[in-house]
Amino acid sequence: MDFTFTEEQQAAVEAAKAVFATTAPDAVPSPALTTKAVADDFDRALWNTLAKSDLLSLLIAPEHNGAGLDAIALCLVLRESAKVVARVPLLENSAAAQAVQAHGSPELKQRTLAATGRGELVLTVAANGRTGHDPAELAVTARQDPNDHSWTLDGVQTAVPWAHNADLIVVPAHTPEGRTVLAAVQRTQDGLTLAEQYSTNGERLGELHLDAARVPATDVIAAEGAWDELRNLLTTGTCALALGLGEAVLAMSSDYTSKRVQFGHPVATFQAVAVQAADRYIDLRAMEATLWQAAWRISTGSEGALPAVGDIAVAKIWASDGVRRVVQTAQHLHGGFGADTDYPLHRYHAWAKQLELSLGSAAAHEETLGDLLASHSLS
Repeated sequence: MDFTFTEEQQAAVEAAKAVFATTAPDAVPSPALTTKAVADDFDRALWNTLAKSDLLSLLIAPEHNGAGLDAIALCLVLRESAKVVARVPLLENSAAAQAVQAHGSPELKQRTLAATGRGELVLTVAANGRTGHDPAELAVTARQDPNDHSWTLDGVQTAVPWAHNADLIVVPAHTPEGRTVLAAVQRTQDGLTLAEQYSTNGERLGELHLDAARVPATDVIAAEGAWDELRNLLTTGTCALALGLGEAVLAMSSDYTSKRVQFGHPVATFQAVAVQAADRYIDLRAMEATLWQAAWRISTGSEGALPAVGDIAVAKIWASDGVRRVVQTAQHLHGGFGADTDYPLHRYHAWAKQLELSLGSAAAHEETLGDLLASHSLS
């Protein structure tokens, strides 16, 4: 395993840094000051800039005018986006495009991939299930018509990110035979309705209702393992977001405690402050190491002592607990200033809590990892 990034991956990082350098975390109202969404839409201006910088086509193959890179490159860019809490569906859009590219029909690929890379078509994924606690693939049923082979979808998916603004929503569903399929459903599809929901960080979500929504066979992915691959990429990308956000928050804490003077000395020189900052630095380095391990496994398909989901579980354990500890320590070190809505730390805290909720409980991931260890010989 080699964690040295390729020239292409490093070029993607540099392009991302240039794009996000002008992104302001406080460009929308504070989530603490509104009971609804901070905005009706994502940052379209930033989205267009990402498209012009070829950062929306990272995972898309050259034959569809993409860069043909891998999950590691995507995670590197997501890491930079989280440092400024960029309000764009970069993860969901890229992961859905990858699923279409890997397993979609020729017609679906032709209609979506090039347009997605240009930023003209926005994709998202319904990955939270009916309640946010049950498997997403069990929340919707899919039945195929034996005559025209179209599919009929029924069910509910909660907390779908950017659902009101995406053009296509990739929905996992289960068939009567117990298989999982992925349906690329148009937001304007008959039988599809969206209810308003709001996330912890103030973003607009959608509760997706499907009532006898008919989707053509060309827009349904029935390949074995397609949902598992998509879910793994979404999860690993969320870990990358947690890492980037945590790094930005620790940098804010370092800057603040270096300038805040108490008893005639910067508080950063106090041992108690330095020890807490050091602990959070260790958290971030563990988050980083486990992230790249997981991204490397899903990018290369390399074999290991455990399946790739084991590495992803470890990354989730560190990301979920780590990002929470980083922002909690930052709030403590900032004192009351950290809750000031004119200062951006409270926004990062809200985003961190949303990421933690998205990743799920570290204890649950530890249980998953324990089951994998029990069922696989490491000798």
